[in-house]
Amino acid sequence: MADVEASVRDLVNRDRACTEQALAQMDLRRKINLLIGEWKAAGGGDVLPDIRGRMRLRSVKKVDKPAGAIARR
Repeated sequence: MADVEASVRDLVNRDRACTEQALAQMDLRRKINLLIGEWKAAGGGDVLPDIRGRMRLRSVKKVDKPAGAIARR
């Protein structure tokens, strides 16, 4: 799913059509929600991981030359 999200983001950033990829992304999200619903109906009660927990684990990259990094954007 992350690949599809990255693809949509890339297409949007380049001002390209992304309808097919966006629909695929929504379909994947729909399937995940369905699976979570089935899991909960079957008695699943654990706390599921979310993006906030993963972002806290990601190491922060330090830029040696902030002016150069800004100019590259």
